[in-house]
Order: sequence, then structure tokens, then C-alpha cells
Amino acid sequence: MTFDLRLTLAASAVALMTFATPAFAAESDVVAKVGDKEITERDLMAAAGAIGQQFAQMPPEQRKLALLSALIDIKALAQEAEKAKLQDEPDVATEIAFQRERALHNAYFAKNGVAAVTDEELKARYDKEIATVEAKQEVHARHILVKTKEEAEAVIKQLDEGGDFEAVAKEKSTGPSGPEGGDLGFFGAGQMVPAFEKAAFAMEPGTYTKEPVETQFGWHVIKVEEKREAQKPSFEQIKDQVRQVVLREKYMKLVRDARAALSVEYVDPEMKKQVEAIEKSMEPGAAPATEPAAK
Repeated sequence: MTFDLRLTLAASAVALMTFATPAFAAESDVVAKVGDKEITERDLMAAAGAIGQQFAQMPPEQRKLALLSALIDIKALAQEAEKAKLQDEPDVATEIAFQRERALHNAYFAKNGVAAVTDEELKARYDKEIATVEAKQEVHARHILVKTKEEAEAVIKQLDEGGDFEAVAKEKSTGPSGPEGGDLGFFGAGQMVPAFEKAAFAMEPGTYTKEPVETQFGWHVIKVEEKREAQKPSFEQIKDQVRQVVLREKYMKLVRDARAALSVEYVDPEMKKQVEAIEKSMEPGAAPATEPAAK
């Protein structure tokens, strides 16, 4: 997304739980007064979403009190600022207007985007995406790691003469998997160094390398135990990731619809061109935007 709404919403949710009020407290309950301004439980919950993380390391029983103290400070200086007519100064007025619109922007998306997402929608999106994911292969391998090529060749000779791979690994492998018979478990593409991976994936189950494989760790003799198709992630495993994709798309649609209903104009044609290029680059599947060439 082009803004910090997702992080804001997540932080707000955590903060609201952290500063949750007792079950008997109503959001309208007044907890303090600063001059003629009241501070309610609702005010505390709103402040928690904005500044609650500042007190995350404090003991739970002190967090709400610290938040209340901070909110009193804010309201006290805010009233002094109003007395001084600072709200009429251009920079301050602009900031107030921006924060108001930002709050409305976030609230609109929270209601029409976040709250509109259902588990059924997420599951349907998962099913659609997972169906396009190509099956990937995993290899279960063992290895015997030694320092020199000559040592590795001697290991291969010992195996050719009937030596048990696991027993030889326990005896001679210098790698951390040696005590486990060189067992590396299952691994997929990209999880091992290139030379090791290339050799392992090219072998048939039950075979071991007839030539030592060199990597930056030393010389390996590899045995492939079995191969299998990697299991695709379940819905529950990637549900949060799917949610983020769906939320992004909902946000983009809401923004496009809102813009289409209004008249968006750019005074500077060059700025219009550059902004549109950036927006296009942020669409799903688009290549990153590049800096416009200097003229």
C-alpha cells in the first residue's frame, strides 16, 4: 500500500488490547479533566492507537496511567496553543487539515476494506492462487564432509567396497550432521550452496556421488535417500499473506473509484507524468519505477 494504514491498524489493534478498559467501563466514562476538556475512555483508546507503542515496555498496570498522563500533557498544551491562536497559522492549519483527512481516510478503508474481508473471500483467493503454483521437488540427502579431495575419494572407495553410509558419516564427516549419519533432511531448491544442490537434484534415490563435490565448506560425498513433491502451504499457513494481498487490492479499487468520482488535476504536466508513472509501478505485478531521465 502507499501509506502506513496497515501498520497503523495493526498497532491500533495491539494498543487497544494493551490498554483495554475493564468490562464495566463505558467508552463515554470520564477519567480526567484538563480545564474544560474531558478525557474519556474512548479518548484513551484513540490515543493508544497513536502513541501507545511508546509505553509497550512498561508494566501492564502502569501503561494506562502513562498514556493518561501523556494525553493530559497533549490536551494542556493544545489548549494553550488555541489560546495563542496557533490553529490559525498556515502551517498548523495545514497540519490539522491533513490529520483530519488522514483519520477519515483510514476510517473509510477500515470500514469498507478491512471490515469487508471475509474468510470465504480469503479462502477463494487462496484456492485460485494455489492452483497456479507449480509443484516443486524436495530432496532428502545425507553427506560426508571432509577437508580434502583425497579424503573424499577414500570415502567413496570405502562405500564402493560395501561401507555403510551412515556409519562412515558418523566416523569421518566433519560437518555438524555427522553424528546423525550426515542426515540433512529434506530441502528444496535454493536452500543449499549451488554445487551441492546441483549434484543432489541430479541423483537418483539410493545413489551416492562417485566423484567428490567441492564447496566453500570442503569436499562432500552425497547420498540421496528419496525425492518428493514439496507440499504446498496450507490456507492457515499463509492466510495473513492472502489477507494483505486482498486488502491491497480493495484499497486500490476504493481509491480508483473515489478518484473517478472526483476531478483530479495536476497544475504541472511533468509532475502529473511522474506521479502516474510511480502509481503504475505500484500496481500488482508491475516493475519498479525508475527515476525519470534528466533533460
